[in-house]
Amino acid sequence: MNRGPELRKRLNEGNLLGGHVFFNDPAITEAMARYGYDFIWIDAEHGPFDKQNLLMHVIAANAGGSAAFVRVTSTAIESIKWVLEMGIDGIILPMVMDEVEAKRALELCLYPPKGTRGFGPRRAIAYNSEETGHYLAQSEESFVRIIQIEHINAVRHIDAILSLEGLDAIIIGPNDLSASIGRLGDSLHPEVLELSRTIVAAAKRAGKPVGVSIGPDERTIRTYQEMGVDFLSTGDDISFLYQGSQRVFSLVGR
Repeated sequence: MNRGPELRKRLNEGNLLGGHVFFNDPAITEAMARYGYDFIWIDAEHGPFDKQNLLMHVIAANAGGSAAFVRVTSTAIESIKWVLEMGIDGIILPMVMDEVEAKRALELCLYPPKGTRGFGPRRAIAYNSEETGHYLAQSEESFVRIIQIEHINAVRHIDAILSLEGLDAIIIGPNDLSASIGRLGDSLHPEVLELSRTIVAAAKRAGKPVGVSIGPDERTIRTYQEMGVDFLSTGDDISFLYQGSQRVFSLVGR
C-alpha cells in the first residue's frame, strides 16, 4: 500500500501521532498500532533489532493499521539501503549536522537521476508482484523522508537543510539537542527550548512540517504543543510498561 501521499498530507495538516518501539517482539508493534497510533517509530538506532527482526516489526506495524517509520542507525549507505527495501512508510535520518550531510542522506533515499539509491527492492515492490515501471513511478512518493534535528550544528544550518529537495519534514530530538550544548538530561532547560523554538520558526518559514520525539510526559507534550509543532512522536513500550507497573505499585501501597 502506498501510504506516502496520505502521510504527507496529514503531516502538512498537523494531524499525525506516532509512538516508539524498542523491544524486540513484533507483537508489541502490532499492539501499539492497533491501539491507534498513526505511525510506529521503530528505533533501529537505539533498539536491539537485527535485519530480520526489523522487517517483522515493519510488517507488524502495517498489519496493525499503522505506518511503519524506521529511525536508521546513521546516514551512511549501509544503514539506509536495506531498510528502504523493506517497503517502509517513513525513514528518520538521525544526527544530521548540516545541509551537506542531509543532502547526501536524502539522495541515498531516491533513485537516479534525483538520487543515488541502488535498485534492489524486495517487500518495497511487493515481492515482485508489482510491475517495475509502476513501482518506480511511485517509489519517491511512497514514503516520507524526515531529518532529525538534534544537534546545535544542525540548528545553525537549519534554513539550508529545510531548503533541500526530497525532504518531507523535520523532527526535533530534545535529548541529544540538550547534550550538544552541555545540558544532557535537562531537555526542558530554557536554552534547549529556545533552540527548539528556533527550529519550529524556521520550519514554519519554509513551509515544512516539524515534529518532536519525546516521552509520555505531560509537561513536555504540552510544552511542544504550545510551541506549535505539527506532529508528535510520543510514548514508547518501555515507558508504558514502567508507568503501568508504578501505578499498580502505588495502588497496592508498594
